[in-house]
Amino acid sequence: MLKSIRIRNFALIDTLELEFSSGLNIFTGETGAGKSIILDALSMVLGEKADPSFVREGTRSASIEAVFDMGTGEVSALLEREDLLPDDGSSELTLARELRTEGRSTARVNGHAVSLGILQELGAHLVDIHGQSEHLSLLKPAAHIHLVDQFAGNTEQLNAYRTLYRRFLAVEKELRTLREGEAEALRTKDLLNWQINEIKEASLSAEEEESLLRERERLANAEKIAKHLREAIRALSGGNEDRPGIVDQMADLSSALESLAAYDDSLRPCADAVIDAADRMDGVLDKLRRTRSELGYSTRRRDHIEERLLLYASLKRKYGGTTPAVLAFGENAEKKLSLIESAAEQIPALETEREALLSDLTEASRRLSRSRAEASVRISADVEKELNDLRMPNARFSVRIDTPDGDETPDPSCFTENGIDTLEFLLAPNPGEGLKPLAKVASGGETSRIMLALKTALTNADPVPTLVFDEIDQGIGGRVGKVVGEKLWSLGGSHQVLCITHLPQLAALFDCHFCVRKSVRDQRTYSAVTVLTPEESLSELASLLGSDNEENRRAAEAMLRDARSYKDAFPRKDSI
Repeated sequence: MLKSIRIRNFALIDTLELEFSSGLNIFTGETGAGKSIILDALSMVLGEKADPSFVREGTRSASIEAVFDMGTGEVSALLEREDLLPDDGSSELTLARELRTEGRSTARVNGHAVSLGILQELGAHLVDIHGQSEHLSLLKPAAHIHLVDQFAGNTEQLNAYRTLYRRFLAVEKELRTLREGEAEALRTKDLLNWQINEIKEASLSAEEEESLLRERERLANAEKIAKHLREAIRALSGGNEDRPGIVDQMADLSSALESLAAYDDSLRPCADAVIDAADRMDGVLDKLRRTRSELGYSTRRRDHIEERLLLYASLKRKYGGTTPAVLAFGENAEKKLSLIESAAEQIPALETEREALLSDLTEASRRLSRSRAEASVRISADVEKELNDLRMPNARFSVRIDTPDGDETPDPSCFTENGIDTLEFLLAPNPGEGLKPLAKVASGGETSRIMLALKTALTNADPVPTLVFDEIDQGIGGRVGKVVGEKLWSLGGSHQVLCITHLPQLAALFDCHFCVRKSVRDQRTYSAVTVLTPEESLSELASLLGSDNEENRRAAEAMLRDARSYKDAFPRKDSI
């Protein structure tokens, strides 16, 4: 619901602040006073294309700010999606638009800069304007199916269908991805198998590589190692009788000390130490001799080591800079191969699920189609009754529903978020004319009556809270104007209604009465809007009858009494 609007430097409006009530808000005033300018400003803040000609002469910019009670549902969901919910947690929604003379414009929602598209998307959920500037969801065929579903009470059925439909789309996408990837998967599978086998057959290990490197280093220095071994062994064992080795000398020394210890017990530790050292020297000599015998410089062994190390180097160039990286690459390749093989196994299961979902979708969509067809008959009857009340007795209204023929499963491309139906409102306003799409036959004051009939018939199905009718009285007389006023007032129970009119019979049913007046000061024209008191409303209604004289005031009083009598006789159940 629109709570207030603030307008600055917009066309004839210098500064204007208005607060609106729920129910029926009536705007009256002389032709050219600026009534439609208010609706132009409202359209602009709802996302209409910027028109710099609206910026008041002598100023550089115009601004409009509208405050709504956003309620719940789609508006809240949209604000949450765009992270635009009020920081203070309030239920108020503020839309703002600034126009500049050079043609630029800015839009804000709750103080945050937004694109014009976001403003338009929000506006479509907040206000329907029709008359001189079209902003009406009922003229958009895409909105018709939602209205019929709400009228039919299809919310639960539609949600169940959409759950199936979204799962079906997910399965379709997964199948398409798997099938498109089958050929590529075969090529990838062959490559992975080759890579895995190459790495496995190599039997790499970081420990073996380190051992091979050490052995290669040792073999590369075999001659030097052998020379030093000979020198060490000669020093320990001696070269001949004239040059005894360290081991022989240690044996002689330990024998001498052992004999001395037999005479002098204090020398026993010395004898034991030498004996121990002699034993260790024997051990060193044995180790050096074994190493010399094992050294054996082998060309064949050297070639084998080089081949293994070349294999390590080749695989590291292909699959990673280190042996652990090569082994990790092999493990990942095995995981990828497993995924490819399991993906191929998924296709039959997904195809089975797809067929089951298609069957369930068909059944759910057919139920929706039947419900819509039944509701459309009731809607057509209700709208034609409303049109008859509005002095369009020969008008015909129908809901065209296009559904794939037959009881067989429709082609999958037929399914959408809303089922398999395409739906549009059709109208024949005059005898002899065929039914045509609503947007092509509605025009002028007739449009407003048609829209009023639709809004009244679909009052509980229409989620847009605020309805604006600009000059709905065009081309109708006082008798029809009274009927129109009564329907607008009744509509005010479920919607907030703003209406510009010149008919006093219609205006008399107001819940809140605004008067728009134009004045000239210092050679500048200004439009101003005031909320009228009951006495001021009486004078305004008399003026609409011609002039504010005694006779017209009596007629205006009679209209107000009739309006009160109608409201008492047909009380509405306000729901906004």
